[in-house]
Amino acid sequence: MKTLFVTGISTDVGKTIASAILVEALQADYFKPVQAGDLDNSDTHKVERLVSNSKSVFHQNSYALNTPMSPHGAAELDGIQIDLKQIKRPKTKNSLVIEGAGGLLVPLNSTDTIMDLIEPTDKVIVISRHYLGSINHSLLTINTLKDKGFDVSIIYSGDEHKSTESIIEKMTNVKVIGRINDEPYFDQNVIKEYAETFRSNL
Repeated sequence: MKTLFVTGISTDVGKTIASAILVEALQADYFKPVQAGDLDNSDTHKVERLVSNSKSVFHQNSYALNTPMSPHGAAELDGIQIDLKQIKRPKTKNSLVIEGAGGLLVPLNSTDTIMDLIEPTDKVIVISRHYLGSINHSLLTINTLKDKGFDVSIIYSGDEHKSTESIIEKMTNVKVIGRINDEPYFDQNVIKEYAETFRSNL
């Protein structure tokens, strides 16, 4: 059994779709420790709708915050403070996909960031999407993780951009799991197709 921790180089780069594909590929459980905003259509709801296997279990958030913003700020608006000790991974004998919030150094409180949720044995998967500045964000994210000794792989999200991807791979020597294209839509069948493609690289 393995634990995959999914993080992104920024927000809105495709972490949730990638998480659904990984959950389907491994028939793994899914856990989003901190959800900020969209509580009626949370990332857990989205992943559950996209996954078609019957083995995966979708675990409750440790923190479900009302405002779509950085977790530390959303928690403050809700009159609480996020405490790492209250973020307990679900007990499961299955593989587990954990989805972070935003990027790697998004603050949870005044001292802890998303990176503090990652455990040494986790396989960390960075979702990278091309935009102006994405090379810098990708290198910062990947090298920070590698410097901490984590096992890091990358999934590209969106249309291919050869010069961007080539320099990221040359400068980090990171393993590439695959690419998620900008599809017209994502449903269970599309997710299943990607899952079959990615499975051997996991």
